[in-house]
Amino acid sequence: QVQLVESGGGLVQAGGSLRLSCAASGRTFSSYNMGWFRQAPGKEREFVAATPWGGSNTYYTDSVKGRFTISRDNAKSTVYLQMNTLKPEDTAVYYCAAHTGRTWNVRVRAEYAYWGQGTQVTVSS
Repeated sequence: QVQLVESGGGLVQAGGSLRLSCAASGRTFSSYNMGWFRQAPGKEREFVAATPWGGSNTYYTDSVKGRFTISRDNAKSTVYLQMNTLKPEDTAVYYCAAHTGRTWNVRVRAEYAYWGQGTQVTVSS
């Protein structure tokens, strides 16, 4: 089992940047494929980005490609989401999540067994 804690959210103007962090504790972090999701008010939680246990690949939803970067530091048991050129429509609670499935680039919420509590990102226009 792994415990996940997000940080780094906040209020930023459109066009600005934020870096989210997700610190893991418990079972070996490097065993887990990691993902970021987000949930805007009144909307379903949606997939944002994923990276496999070794961090050698990345996968993004189309709306954030070229603006967001997922990365991980297994020595620090942390996964990051660098968010640049933020837009008001990026406003949401952002969650990190972990799974150990064979397919690492999973978009489906149900495939992720472990979740953080979320961090609020608000982008003003």
